[in-house]
Amino acid sequence: MARTRSDNFEAIQQSILKQAVDLFASQGYMRSTIADLADACEVSRGALYHYFDSKEAILFAILHNHVSKLLAIIEAAAGEREGARAQLHRMVEAIVEYNARSPGEQVVLLNDLTFLDKKEQEIIEGLERHIVDLFADALVRVDSHGRIDRKTKKVYTMSLLGMINYSYTWFDPAGSVEPREFAAIICDTFLDGFAASAGAVPRPVPVDPPAAPRRRTRAGS
Repeated sequence: MARTRSDNFEAIQQSILKQAVDLFASQGYMRSTIADLADACEVSRGALYHYFDSKEAILFAILHNHVSKLLAIIEAAAGEREGARAQLHRMVEAIVEYNARSPGEQVVLLNDLTFLDKKEQEIIEGLERHIVDLFADALVRVDSHGRIDRKTKKVYTMSLLGMINYSYTWFDPAGSVEPREFAAIICDTFLDGFAASAGAVPRPVPVDPPAAPRRRTRAGS
C-alpha cells in the first residue's frame, strides 16, 4: 500500500534539505551519517526515509535544486535587453547575489558532487555546462578586440567563473563590500584590468638605489 503524504510533506522536505546543507557544508557529505541527519532534523531515521530514499537522494536534491535555480536566474539576466557589457554585468551580479544567499549549497556543490552516481553527476554537470555556455557567449559579445577564439574561449570563461565561485572561501556578504559592489569589482577588473581601471593613477615603478661603492680594505681589493 502506498504511503500517504501529509499536507506539509514538501515543507518538511525543504526543511530536511536545509538542515542537510548546513551539515554537509560544515563536516562534509562522507563524514555525515543518516543518524547525524536525523539528529539535525530532530526526526527519527525512519521518518527521514519517509521523505528521502537515501542520503545520496538528499545530496542530489540539494545540488539539483541549487544549480537549477542558479541557471534560471542567469538565463533571466542573460535575456535582458541591454548592451553586451551591461548584460554580462547583470549575469555576474545574479550569480554573486545568489551564491551570497546560499553559501552552504555552493560549498556542497564544489566539494561533494563526485559522491553522486555517474548518471546523477551527468545531470548536474549538464546544467553547469549550460551556465558556462551562457557566460562564454556573453564574453564573446563583449569581446570587441577579438581576443577570444576556440582555443581561449574556455580559459577566459572559466577564469571569470573561478573568480566568482571560489569567493565563498573569503568573501563575507555581510562585510563592508556588498554582493552587488563585489560583482561590479569582478566585472571591471576582469574586463578592464586592474591597472587600466578608469581613474587609476599610475604609480611610479620603484627603482633600486645605486649600489654603494665597495669599501676597500687594502690596495687592489
